[in-house]
Amino acid sequence: MKFKPANNIQDLQYFGEFGGVNPSISDSSTYTFLSAKTMFDTFEGNADGCYLYSRHSTPSNLYLGEALAAMEGTETANVTASGMGAITPVLLQLCHAGDHIVSSRTIYGGTYAFLKNFTPKLAIQTTFVDITRLDVVEASITENTKVIYCETVSNPLLEVADIQGLAALAKKYNLKLVVDNTFSPLSVSPIKLGADVVIHSLTKFINGSSDTVGGVVCGTQEFIDELRNVNDGACMLLGSTMDSLRAASVLKNLRTLHIRMKQHSTNGAYLAKKFEGDGIKTVYPGLASHPSHELFKKMMNEEYGFGGMLTLDVGSLEKANELMELMQHRNLGYLAVSLGFYKTLFSAPGTSTSSEIPEDEQEEMGLTDGLIRFSIGLDNDIERTYQEMKQCMIEIGIL
Repeated sequence: MKFKPANNIQDLQYFGEFGGVNPSISDSSTYTFLSAKTMFDTFEGNADGCYLYSRHSTPSNLYLGEALAAMEGTETANVTASGMGAITPVLLQLCHAGDHIVSSRTIYGGTYAFLKNFTPKLAIQTTFVDITRLDVVEASITENTKVIYCETVSNPLLEVADIQGLAALAKKYNLKLVVDNTFSPLSVSPIKLGADVVIHSLTKFINGSSDTVGGVVCGTQEFIDELRNVNDGACMLLGSTMDSLRAASVLKNLRTLHIRMKQHSTNGAYLAKKFEGDGIKTVYPGLASHPSHELFKKMMNEEYGFGGMLTLDVGSLEKANELMELMQHRNLGYLAVSLGFYKTLFSAPGTSTSSEIPEDEQEEMGLTDGLIRFSIGLDNDIERTYQEMKQCMIEIGIL
């Protein structure tokens, strides 16, 4: 049967303790035990259904985690305080001193900085590669490699990873394939394509209201238990714990994700086609001109589209800044980092979300000064939006 991620979310039935249609929020940092032995068993991980301390888990966090696991098709999940609070424990759990990671070169700037500048302090090295070339990925694997890391759709260049191809390499060399699926929730289901671990920044599309920072790790019960282990679990010991109130809020928003992603995708595809037709260099996985368009079509859950992220190259940083400021002035969106908001957000990633990447490396990967990354909002009249954006471009000489 075809995988239907939104159905999996909607089939979960969580009642509050007083019969509420939403589960009750667990507003406690610590939990009581009826016996000292039960406390001991819980510390040892041998007491199902018992809660110890909120850094370990809470009912509210587990409700959200199980919903996200259902969405991604994994056995379970662990929610965290941020997207980076999900990424960093996973890599530190899987790798030790002397180990090696093969990573996509075009990834979120914070992840890049962690792999380039922080993990070498722990004697963990990373080789950054063009993830779209499986031959280059395979050539970079060494006897010390433990992880292949990628984003389904890369930030900010929107390169598309061949998850099935990467999964085959991971299996061949006994590695773990870790996929950040933040840009493509519902649209792509990496676990079904062979990934071992799926990560999201919940801050973005999944929450959708730009009022919460959060993350999630979706994987096997065994791996999530390792992350939560009180003795050597990276999530437990590094303390990247999501607050219960925020978990309850994200869970409520998750239930409308399928509606929002369809609209983000519809609007993104509409604007991408229009701007490409106007002669602006446009990158969007839904365009036939995208080098991985057919690959994305093969991987995607079709009803959710190609996502709400696109890039336009307007030639220079000066033009990019001028356009973004004018669009914000005309209330067409906000000059802001992050993505997945109901309003369109735009930024020049070379000087913002990817500024951690040195300029020479930005140039090598094709991240130009004039590139603007758009997270397209939920506008009801997208033709009006297009006409007003086009007028801004005409006024400052881009068109």
